[in-house]
Order: sequence, then structure tokens, then C-alpha cells
Amino acid sequence: MNRYVAGLDGGGTKTAVNVADDNGSLVHTFTSGPINYNGQDELSIQRSFQEIFNTIAQVCGGLSHCAQVVIGAAGVSNPMVAAKLEANVRACGYQGELLITGDQETALCGAQESEHGIILIAGTGSICYGKNEAGEAHRSGGYGYLIDDEGSGYSIGRDLLAALVRSEDGRLPRTVISGLVYDQLQISTVQQIVGFVYDKQTNKKDIAALAPILSAACEQGDEAALSIAAKSAGALFELAVPVVEKLFLDQGCLAMAGSVLLKNTYVQQALVNRLNESYPELICMTAKQDAARGAVWMALNRLNK
Repeated sequence: MNRYVAGLDGGGTKTAVNVADDNGSLVHTFTSGPINYNGQDELSIQRSFQEIFNTIAQVCGGLSHCAQVVIGAAGVSNPMVAAKLEANVRACGYQGELLITGDQETALCGAQESEHGIILIAGTGSICYGKNEAGEAHRSGGYGYLIDDEGSGYSIGRDLLAALVRSEDGRLPRTVISGLVYDQLQISTVQQIVGFVYDKQTNKKDIAALAPILSAACEQGDEAALSIAAKSAGALFELAVPVVEKLFLDQGCLAMAGSVLLKNTYVQQALVNRLNESYPELICMTAKQDAARGAVWMALNRLNK
């Protein structure tokens, strides 16, 4: 009888699902609705789970052929959240082996193709997480945009907007950031910028969506932009240091993930330079795979054990 495993990455806006056979070959990938209790109601989460497990059943020729499921999701350090997720899975008729873990675990596993090492993520938010061969883990950052998330897309977007208003009123020299922000938002005055920022409809993702402007401004040699890139790299370096040192992974491997580190070469290179100076034997690389693939990898590990 063919056996399969499934890995779920429960993101904020969607759930990515990978299904593989017991040889590790990926047989199907798809996305469904979010399963995040921080932002979704119970009914929509139930619908997402039903859709996910209906598809898994079709792919595997029945849920009984799926031997292991691993779900990486936010907030599962709260036992109530983990219990609700498990109840939803079982309500769909799946009775096989199930592991519900933090999305940082599956992200690490995908990035490293191993359950050990370090992952530094700078997307809308920022976080660093690592685990060593002894099974010790440490996490740095990831506490949300109001009090943390330095070096992230959100913090870069905020800094770009701050540079614009400071430049417009003379606290900073003129900067190309202003024109790039105005063009992207299709507005033309500081008053409209203030209206955009404080509009109740504007959320952290809208601010983070400005972050790619930083690359274009850096390419033009803009001093304000280069300063923001250096600041962001410094903040991400600060995230990595306690994880490297507490887990004695200065001779290990750090994987970089998230749109800021993957798409902004100025931030990425400045960070790598800082890490190389402090930890010459630490290997820095971009993530090999995503969190859904990491969840499948963890599922296969448990199946093969």
C-alpha cells in the first residue's frame, strides 16, 4: 500500500500544503484558506481544514493512506490553539500521526533541509530562530510591529515614510525616496501621506509594501536610503547574535528568508558582512525551501523513524 505524508504551512492569509509519497517525492501542492486563530473565525477555519483534508484524501486515495501530517502554525505555544487545530483535523476524519508545531520550526526545516541550524526571516515582520544538535532552541524577535520587527519590511516602509516627511520639512536633505513613495501611492503631498498612514483602513502590510522602494533608492546612491539599509542590516544582525551565541552555532549555518533578505541586496550584503566579521566560520545562505516543504520534510523524518 502506498503511504503519503502532508505538510501544512498555516500563514496569515493562506495555508500552503505539500503532499509527498514515502520516498520523499512531491506529488501535489496546493493552497487553501488560513487556519490562523489570531485573525480568523472558527467557521472559516473549519471550512479551510475540510477543503485541505478533502484534497489530501483525493491525492492519497483516502485519508487512511496518509500516514503523517505536520502542521506549522503561529500561536501554537498556546495549548488552547494547538488543541483547537487538532480537533479540526480529527473532525475531518484523519486518524493518522499528527504533529502540530510552531511555524518557525517548519520554516527552519525548509530553509536548512534539516531540523538544526538557524533561520533569520525578514518579511513583513522579522524573527530569528535556531536549534542545535542537542535539541536546544532559541528565538529572538518576532514580537509584532508595535514593539519589535526591526529590520522588517514594515520597519523599512515606516522609515521610508519618515525620511519623506523629514526631507519635505527640511530636517533631511532632499531624497529620491519622496518621489518614489509618491509615485507608488499615487499621491503628491505630505498631507496625503499623513492621511494614508493614519487611515484606519491602512494596515502593516500596506506600510511594508513600500519596502521594495529601498532597493531603487539605494541603486541611485541616495544617502537616506543607504542609511535605512544599514540600519535594517544592523537590526537583523542584532536578532541573529543571541541565537548564534546561546546555541553555540558560530560554526553552523544561517539561512536567510523573507522578502527583505531575498530581494534587497543592500540589506542582505550588509548583514552578511557583519556576520562574517563577527563569526568567520558561520555559513550564510538563502533558504533552500519554504515552510510547507519543511513540514513535509519533518513528516518524512517521523515516518522513517
